[in-house]
Amino acid sequence: CPSQCTCVYHGRSDGTGTRSVLCNDPDMYEIPVNVPVDTVKLRIEKTVIRRIPTEAFYYLVDLKYLWVTYNCVANIDISSFYNLKQLHELRLDGNLLSTFPWESLAEMPNLRTLDLHNNKLTSIPADAGRYLRNLTYLDLSSNKLTTLPSDLMDIWPPFSGAIVSKNTDILVTQRVILGFQDNPWFCDCRISKLIEFSKIVDTSVVLLDPLVSCSGPESLAGILFQRAELEQCLKPSVMTSATKITSPLGSNVLLRCDATGYPTPQLTWNRSDNIPVNYTVIQESPGEGVRWSIMSLTGISYKDAGEYRCKAKNLAGMSEAAVTVTVVALVSTERSTSMTFTDKKQSRLMLDGKKVSKAVTNGNKKQIGDLSKKGEDTLLNTAEQNVTVKNLRVISETDERVTLTWKTVNATGNSAVTVLYSKYGEKDMLPLSTDSNKNKVTIDGLQPSTQYMACVSPKGVPPTKEQCVVFSTDGLNDESSSEFSILIVASSAACVVVLPLIFFLLYKVLKLHLKPKSAKEAELAKETYVQFETLSLKPRTLNAGDQLWARRYTDESERLLLCSRSSMDSQITFKSEGSRSEYLC
Repeated sequence: CPSQCTCVYHGRSDGTGTRSVLCNDPDMYEIPVNVPVDTVKLRIEKTVIRRIPTEAFYYLVDLKYLWVTYNCVANIDISSFYNLKQLHELRLDGNLLSTFPWESLAEMPNLRTLDLHNNKLTSIPADAGRYLRNLTYLDLSSNKLTTLPSDLMDIWPPFSGAIVSKNTDILVTQRVILGFQDNPWFCDCRISKLIEFSKIVDTSVVLLDPLVSCSGPESLAGILFQRAELEQCLKPSVMTSATKITSPLGSNVLLRCDATGYPTPQLTWNRSDNIPVNYTVIQESPGEGVRWSIMSLTGISYKDAGEYRCKAKNLAGMSEAAVTVTVVALVSTERSTSMTFTDKKQSRLMLDGKKVSKAVTNGNKKQIGDLSKKGEDTLLNTAEQNVTVKNLRVISETDERVTLTWKTVNATGNSAVTVLYSKYGEKDMLPLSTDSNKNKVTIDGLQPSTQYMACVSPKGVPPTKEQCVVFSTDGLNDESSSEFSILIVASSAACVVVLPLIFFLLYKVLKLHLKPKSAKEAELAKETYVQFETLSLKPRTLNAGDQLWARRYTDESERLLLCSRSSMDSQITFKSEGSRSEYLC
């Protein structure tokens, strides 16, 4: 017997007996591991144990009563009760459990009593009902439960009508005792069945406390279950106006779905590929339990193609319906309006019979396809052999559009030609009949970076290789080409202006370095020096009328003063009589 426990053997006169173990040491913080293997009843009470580990009692194969009450247990593993095949009663009241591993009940097929009252449980999952079928006593009182799943009510025997006997598989009446009191119940349609059971005097289902009351909503706070009136929840049913929609590129599409249920379901749209839906959605509820929603797709493109799902959800559950949107290409001519083909039998040319020819592109031969008699009948019942189409070529192309032009010979007013196009390598081609006097067509809505093949032939006549052309939508668009051309022209103009200026400057530098030295000095003297005569003081004489200044001639080197041209106004400084004159430059 564990040192912190008390083990008692209850013997009988016939020599048989049972063993019970009581562990209530306040210092115990773990589940004891050396409990006698013949223990039938184990009680662990008023300890500080916080968790029940995995397979904590697997060796107690005869255990029938397990009480782990008024401890501090907050965590129970899904395999904590492994191998307790004979367990009949499990009591876990007075702990700190916020969740319970309902799947663990599968390890205890003979369990009939489960006591979880006075814990902190906040919810019960819908699939817990499958593990509660054998219980005859379930106490969930004094927890924090606010509601019960509607699905739990549908599959749990006390609410579904009867209990199945394990041995005979016959529906039998068996009393079930339930404890739901002292929980903050929110009274709405989800617990309507529970409220209805509280009003019925039935010996098969007994409430531990029949005076269960509502805590919410505010209008029902404090009202007993027996006096509350609630509608039953109805799971939503949803349907769309169409399951498949085919629409031309750039058109507007409306998607609608209608749903019923109680409470009135809420509708949401999303795509199966999880791409966000950013379209205008309108919802309206014309009455209680009915709602419809319309989503508007404006100016659709290829990115809008896919599967859209309308989901309806309320308290009772969720359901959904899907609609598939297909976007087809748009073909237009200069004088004719846009045309879209939605019927494959009327719009697609099956190329699976007569071999047409082969096209040669960039030196590589590529097969155009085969044209069957059935495809010829789809184009026109009577062929016009006198009309000929020549010189088919592409005059402009972008990443989503291409313009074709051709010449027609022997065309009449009633003649017509057929334009066919498809992705390169595909056998199905989209046709369009036009007047033969129109020699230009624009095909919109092509996919970028994709190779296509287009053919133009008289109506009812299979195309030849001269009447087909292969093109790709991975080229630059017109705007990019024009910008590139402008950049080239601007660069060329800049080169024309700058290069002559550079050559002229180089010429001047070379000329200056190659000029002779004597010529340089002469020119320098000519341009930067000023030559003038020297003025000197004349000695004083006895005659007062004589001039003070006189002209004195000097040699050439003396008369050559190094002065700037701007120093023509140089001032003379008088020092003394007979002294040499000085000039300030």
